[in-house]
Amino acid sequence: MKERISILTGLVALGLASLEAEVTYGTAENAKAPSLTREFRGAWIATVNNIDWPSKPGLPVATQKKELSELINTAARLKLNCLIFQVRPACDALYPSKLEPWSEYLTGKMGKTPSPIWDPLDYAINESHRRGLELHAWFNPYRARYKGAKGAPDSSHISRTQPSLVKNYDGYQWLDPAEPAAANHSLKVIMDVVSRYDVDGIHIDDYFYPYPDSKRTSFPDEVSWKKSNSKMSRNDWRRMHINNFIKRLHTEIHKVKPHVKFGISPFGIWRPGYPKQIKGLDAYDELYADARLWLREGWMDYCAPQLYWQINDKAQSYPVLMQWWHEQNPKGRHLWPGNNSAKVDPWPASEIIKQIGLTRKHRGATGNIHWNLSALTKNRNNLGTQLIARTYTQPALVPASKWLDSRAPKVPAVFAKWDKTRDMIRINWRTTDSEPIRWWLFQVKADNRWISKLMPGKQRMALLRPGKIFPEMISLKALDMAGNASEAAALTKK
Repeated sequence: MKERISILTGLVALGLASLEAEVTYGTAENAKAPSLTREFRGAWIATVNNIDWPSKPGLPVATQKKELSELINTAARLKLNCLIFQVRPACDALYPSKLEPWSEYLTGKMGKTPSPIWDPLDYAINESHRRGLELHAWFNPYRARYKGAKGAPDSSHISRTQPSLVKNYDGYQWLDPAEPAAANHSLKVIMDVVSRYDVDGIHIDDYFYPYPDSKRTSFPDEVSWKKSNSKMSRNDWRRMHINNFIKRLHTEIHKVKPHVKFGISPFGIWRPGYPKQIKGLDAYDELYADARLWLREGWMDYCAPQLYWQINDKAQSYPVLMQWWHEQNPKGRHLWPGNNSAKVDPWPASEIIKQIGLTRKHRGATGNIHWNLSALTKNRNNLGTQLIARTYTQPALVPASKWLDSRAPKVPAVFAKWDKTRDMIRINWRTTDSEPIRWWLFQVKADNRWISKLMPGKQRMALLRPGKIFPEMISLKALDMAGNASEAAALTKK
């Protein structure tokens, strides 16, 4: 049987060939479909400097949509299950916002509204969900302007409306994390998206205080430092502000939407010497990011340390660092290492394949995130081809976040009947559960093979086009917003 799965007008059509005879389906007792692997398979879509999307600023809206749709389609074909979409590169927005201006990376000029107006974030959410992918909104909480930015800042940009909060450093503009008004502004921006959009996660990366410049110049926060009259050391004082922001953001997200995952992708080395063989930048004392504390306290639902080095690099060994991060995770939050897939060519694609293999063997890590999606869609050194052929051969479910919600949904009620008008089997289902359903795991057995498909929680009907071989079994499971799965409701051919 040749597998063909497509989503058309909100329905799932499983093409199996041409009709032979009409059959009926009835409830199957104790029938089981195979369980799908639980593994996070993510990729970052970077918009800053148009790294991944859009290919350049100021493209026609139709072209922007086409490019984004193609990226999401390819991610689904690669059997990824999450995209992490950068919606705030530098105190700007790739969605309609009353708090910050439209991004120059979208329209070509900061503050310029797309014409015709559209919402890239809403579009990305809908297109991702339609294809069985989670969508996490990715924010940079402190960067206010990227190095080499084109044009002048819009009059609504924070560098114009509250210039005292913005500092110049190494060609960038940066919000001062020690200014309460700066932290409040970033929190308000992020919570606006949490409230208005059906995102599965909120994500921030490794940019807290800026990476040091070549002269190791101190960040220009003399005004806020003197104003604080703090008795702490300057480094502890800076870390305190970052810690307070992380804790507060984690709390506020779950207060508004308890199911939304909060994830951070810190620099892959917490401090040199942890563990002993590790060398490199000291994120604790140079970015003022105490990611070990956040993980130990459970202030994030997933930690994605950027382990952007090769397996055999002793001073930054991928498996050694992965083990160290695991040991800092007493609350058992998700550990999903970031992989430097963009380094493929000169790296061989086999390096990334092996890293995923090591992650799978590790009892404390349950997935990976690729930096970046373009490395996969452009198929560098056949990386995408190898992932499909060797690594991501079957779909996988995102691991459940039991600390957010541990109760599984109720078994759905499923019904199937012959649709004479369409010459198809029509399957309808419903749930008696009061909690929202994020996904339906739809599985069909035909010719002794299983086809699995995730469908959006709003969907309530599918069409099966039978052919030489009718499906032997139809199975449906409900997955809630935290990823918990119900028992299967199954139908068998009578």
